[in-house]
Amino acid sequence: MLLKGRCRNCKTKLSIQYPFIEALNGVLYLVIFLIIGFNYLAVIYCLLASALLTLSVIDLKTYEIPFGINVFILALGLVRLAFEWPNYLPYVIGFFAVSVFLEIILLLSKGRAIGGGDVKLMAVCGLLIGYKLAILAFILACILGSIIHLLRMKFTDAENVLAMGPYLSLGVFISILFGNEMINWYIGLIW
Repeated sequence: MLLKGRCRNCKTKLSIQYPFIEALNGVLYLVIFLIIGFNYLAVIYCLLASALLTLSVIDLKTYEIPFGINVFILALGLVRLAFEWPNYLPYVIGFFAVSVFLEIILLLSKGRAIGGGDVKLMAVCGLLIGYKLAILAFILACILGSIIHLLRMKFTDAENVLAMGPYLSLGVFISILFGNEMINWYIGLIW
């Protein structure tokens, strides 16, 4: 605001995307702290939310997920692993739970069905959130991605190609906030 929508150095007019993304990031932080409380996990999830938001915007534009963002999420997962060390197994299994399945799809489709960045994203998110939430996140991503993309194709000239990163990110975000309750609700239905 102080710079009146212009770059500090070259004075070029900035896209409305920048303040929108920054405001959305602040809203995500607020939601995380309101739901989870103020603790180390909320801080890790805020950093995760920023990474997911960033990679979603990039993936929508380029159909690629930057490797560096996946490395950052991996680092967050390792920090969580250090805090959860006696109970590390769900997180280690989470690293493989969805990513092995996606890697098989990647190999069988020769990269036409899913990208390598998506595989890596689900691996590092699985390490951070554990296998139950990673599987839920993937299911949510598939459902939301299918519905939203079909609607986009019906009402706009959207391509058949789907950037999966934003939907995986949304699935992960929903899972970290409400995943345990969703899983318990579902188990209550079937038992």
